[in-house]
Amino acid sequence: MSLFVIGDTHLSFGSSKPMDVFEGWAGFEEKLQSNWRARVGPEDTVVIAGDFSWAMSLEEAAADFRFLHALPGRKLLVKGNHDYWWTTMAKMDAFKDANGFGSVFFINNNAYAAGGIAVCGTRGWLMEENTPQDTKMIRREAGRLRASVRAAKQLGGEPVAFLHYPPVGPAGACEPILSVLAEEGVTRCYYGHLHSASAARAVTGLYGGIRFSLISGDFLGFRPALVEE
Repeated sequence: MSLFVIGDTHLSFGSSKPMDVFEGWAGFEEKLQSNWRARVGPEDTVVIAGDFSWAMSLEEAAADFRFLHALPGRKLLVKGNHDYWWTTMAKMDAFKDANGFGSVFFINNNAYAAGGIAVCGTRGWLMEENTPQDTKMIRREAGRLRASVRAAKQLGGEPVAFLHYPPVGPAGACEPILSVLAEEGVTRCYYGHLHSASAARAVTGLYGGIRFSLISGDFLGFRPALVEE
């Protein structure tokens, strides 16, 4: 019962958003499927840390969910900035139940146990412009993260956070998000969103007592990363 993570799969089987226009993305779906099947077993769990699909609606995302559901293991999805199909938990749960995607679950103010790990997280946010809208969104995401971490603590085990946006970067930290992690005693955090040159500048390793890891799909070579065996 191992736990893996990968972010930014950017699937588009039901929409027109080819990723092979970007360097390193040619044939990525086949690479992802092959690497996933080589690493992940039916009893394992994989967190997809945002930007799972380019689809604009759940209906348009059906082919991407079908691809994901056919892969081994339980899948836990975190919202990314390009997951426009994301809606209410009630609608997403009804959609996956109606289509038989029983191996897929959503992290949204909640948490899931995976062996000795309690999986928690949220999309996060970037404070790039420091506008009132940024401040509002960061406050909301910090609240969602805290709710998820506290749900994780109720499950027992180590709470490990999975975010889409990086909570730390070369220009500094998103303090409201970082503060929740520190105050709630989270010591491991995985995040995606960064690609190419941005990934080369990502903050990894220890920062403020928390170990950060970048897990964007292309950064990992489309190979889910092991979190815990």
